[in-house]
Amino acid sequence: MASPLKTDREDVIATINIIPFVDIVLVLLIIFMVTSTAIVKAAIKVDLPQAAAAGASVEATVNLVVTREKELILDGEIFGYAEAATEIRRRVQTNPKVQAVISADKALSYGEVVRVIDIVKTSGVSTFALNIERDQVAALEE
Repeated sequence: MASPLKTDREDVIATINIIPFVDIVLVLLIIFMVTSTAIVKAAIKVDLPQAAAAGASVEATVNLVVTREKELILDGEIFGYAEAATEIRRRVQTNPKVQAVISADKALSYGEVVRVIDIVKTSGVSTFALNIERDQVAALEE
């Protein structure tokens, strides 16, 4: 017996459906964005001070960390104070809306933190935030 004639339903599907691929990529992007801040915090150990009014973290272009040993780390690289100021000025020239987040160990003196704030402000950054951890005891008392 002869085979029936081919119909359109039996043709090979030659198109690629990319919608599931895009969905998976977006989910992976969200997972990466959520975990990247935890990875950065785990990489540089700084004992942050605590406050009851600590808000959510600020998305920033420039992250400055001052360790207990007074090392200045700018976006993961150790800089001297003068070199950090030069690098921040360069970034401000590229993008005038640069924001900074300053994380300093709570064992540092007030003057050391003010020195870093001064570097940020004189380098042209108009918006900066001090990174702190939320005090769990004070938050529970509210």
